[in-house]
Amino acid sequence: MQLRTVLATTTAALAAATCLTAGPAVASAPVSHACSPSVSLDRFSDALDKTTYDGTFVGNLSALAVDRDGSLAALSDRSALFGLDARTLAPRKVVPLADENGAALDSEGLVIDRDGTRLITSETEPSIRRYSADGRILDRLPVPASLQVAPAGRATSNQTFEGLTLLHGGRTLLASMEYALSGDAAGTVRFQTWTRHGKTWEPAAQYAYRTDAAFLGVPEVQALPDGRLLVLERGFTSGVGNTVRLYLADPRHATDTSGVETLTGQADVRLIGKTLLTDIASCPTLGATARQPQPNPLLDNIEGMVVRGRDQGGRLKVLLVSDDNQNAVQTTRFYHLRVRV
Repeated sequence: MQLRTVLATTTAALAAATCLTAGPAVASAPVSHACSPSVSLDRFSDALDKTTYDGTFVGNLSALAVDRDGSLAALSDRSALFGLDARTLAPRKVVPLADENGAALDSEGLVIDRDGTRLITSETEPSIRRYSADGRILDRLPVPASLQVAPAGRATSNQTFEGLTLLHGGRTLLASMEYALSGDAAGTVRFQTWTRHGKTWEPAAQYAYRTDAAFLGVPEVQALPDGRLLVLERGFTSGVGNTVRLYLADPRHATDTSGVETLTGQADVRLIGKTLLTDIASCPTLGATARQPQPNPLLDNIEGMVVRGRDQGGRLKVLLVSDDNQNAVQTTRFYHLRVRV
């Protein structure tokens, strides 16, 4: 009896001490996933960072697209197009790309057309080529003279076609320049469109978009069904890190600037309207780490974006990816966002 009493007393004391240490038996506060009132971060994944598939480095990813079978396509700026599992992101295939002479591309923008062909930009000329699913060149779209790299035009190599998307039910193709043309005001970039005529594409209207600061470029655009755009702005400051912001933009009432030689802030040129959805630096870290200084360790060199439909609440399911530049201090990272527009 005495031993049982001692044990009972000890057990009660331990239980009381545990309650005093742990506090009330309530669930801990859930981790906030909100980046802003419009955007939340579900999760991120570094699973493909510094990996290879079939002898090809899986990185340098600059664009994403949803393929016709529901899988994902991820474009490397080192002339490779990966097929990824839609759920796990695991690589399932890789298709090498090249120009007409068999040379490598600086491939940046990607659209998978309704017939399965791949429209792919290179930012050095710039160019938009159409490829078959197995990587054969089918043809090449005409590019307005002013958008070509100097001395042919007023663009700077590696600062041209970065984003690519289809609008209006697939009848209009839109490419975003990364930075301003020579002679245009700093931070004012041109969005060029083409219209479909049978199996060919012809240059059409052009619009002007202004980034928040001259050091920010436009690495990606994605069209929404109503004609509006999701636009990424991105920059890098040595010793500080990346700036990446997501905007909702509306080109539907913007001025056609295809006939405007230089954009210098003219009062009669209506820019593409835009609304900030979030600064990615405001997202929760969710345990992310960075190998170089960043305002938020979640950040890296984000370049690719694709809309993967809507959730049950009507929010857009948006996937972003960073381009690690095959650099030891950068990361290939996927970001799963929910976006209310």
